[in-house]
Amino acid sequence: MVGQRAGGARAGAGARRGLRSTAGLRHAAGLPRTAGLLCAVAAGLALLTWGLAAASRDGLSLASVVLLYLTAVVLVAATCGVRLALATALASDVLVNFYFVHPVHTLVVDDRDAVITLAVYVAVAVTVSVAVDLASRLRVTAARSGLEAALLARITEAPLEGGPLRAVLEQVRATYGMTGAALLAEVDGREQAVAVVGETPGAEPVLSATADDGVRLVADGPPVMAPDQRFLTLLATAAARAWHAEQLAAQAARARELAEIDRLRAALLQAVGHDLRTPLAGIKAGVSLLLEPDLRIGEEQQREVLETVDAGVERMSDLVENLLALGRLQAGVVSVSPQAVPLDSVVAAALLHCGDGGHRVEVQVPEDLTPVWADPGLLERVIANLVDNALHHCPEDTGVEVRAVPSAGASTPEQRVLLTITDHGPGIPDADLDRVFAPFQRLHDRSTHQGPGLGLAIARGFSEAMHAPLTPAHTPGGGLTMTIDLPTAPTPPAAP
Repeated sequence: MVGQRAGGARAGAGARRGLRSTAGLRHAAGLPRTAGLLCAVAAGLALLTWGLAAASRDGLSLASVVLLYLTAVVLVAATCGVRLALATALASDVLVNFYFVHPVHTLVVDDRDAVITLAVYVAVAVTVSVAVDLASRLRVTAARSGLEAALLARITEAPLEGGPLRAVLEQVRATYGMTGAALLAEVDGREQAVAVVGETPGAEPVLSATADDGVRLVADGPPVMAPDQRFLTLLATAAARAWHAEQLAAQAARARELAEIDRLRAALLQAVGHDLRTPLAGIKAGVSLLLEPDLRIGEEQQREVLETVDAGVERMSDLVENLLALGRLQAGVVSVSPQAVPLDSVVAAALLHCGDGGHRVEVQVPEDLTPVWADPGLLERVIANLVDNALHHCPEDTGVEVRAVPSAGASTPEQRVLLTITDHGPGIPDADLDRVFAPFQRLHDRSTHQGPGLGLAIARGFSEAMHAPLTPAHTPGGGLTMTIDLPTAPTPPAAP
């Protein structure tokens, strides 16, 4: 992955250097119209003529002179363009006629072969100049097309998570040496910057290109000579597509979030509707029975009715408390106040909330165990929910074991405490080990006495908030074992 990123960075730098070099070639192609370059070519022809005139006195043939001038024409065509090359060809033809064709120092040609040589030279020089200029233009165009394709490919291949729009703007800013780049789009009836890299461009940017959908790419910085408007338009189109892709991704994420909210809302209404009706019906029936004036019931019957009403109220109170706890977890506002707490006292307090099933719980938590570092209220709630869940799923003739042992793993040399809640019920498949912690999940549950499936979700949420991982595992022989990995309390410094 690092190598790919480094290779991409090198490719991007090479692409930017290539674009700048081709821009320099365009700049050089316009210089033949300037007086400076004309003077340079004239000086070169003068030096060449002086050298050939000196060499011709030693017997240099006319054909060799013509070929050397043709070489000069080719060099001018390759570096300065076809117009100056044609002018060089005509000027060199005159120079050859004046200095190397008899009679010299005149434009008169007496030899028929010399006339043919001069005519063919002009024709070949013109043809070669046009061919060299065309080849140079094609080479520059091919180089630009390849570099543009490489840049656009890198932009389109960028993942949505990495911000493709910012990648496009960064490419524009780096390629053209701008101080800032932005994408402008019409929002609420006026053009606004939807993304900015570097400094915000001014009202009159140096570079500006409009995509097909009206989105505009602008960049500001030092002046650029003859920018490639076609490539800028391609970059503007790529930026517009990246912006639309980011919008679609955000809308899709929002749609998934709303779908999850709707699912939870439906599950909440279904679960709460069921779990509220049952205790409310019992409370209503009990209160109506006590308020019936014509019905005479004894003290023992009154006590049974009141116990039913009390159980219904307690069940509704637990439901509301679970819903509030789930709301705090989903909002990320769980308050954790860790402190050194003895684990045996927290387990004892948690079992008081387990109702009549508390006598079926076997506790093996040593009193001399090192205190754990946790929030006592949250830890009590976690243990109570886990024990209550285990009691609801284990057979009547079995119980639940709560054990605590010290532990120190290889990856965590500090001492920790493992608290396990074990039942011998039907257990759950491997595929559902993580799904049991989702809200409103009651696997294989057909009982009307269960809660809305919030206990395990709240237990895991509270345990993670205390940095105490909660993991499920299969109990040997059948059942489920929940393990809480608790950190021990830090040892106080010794007194001086």
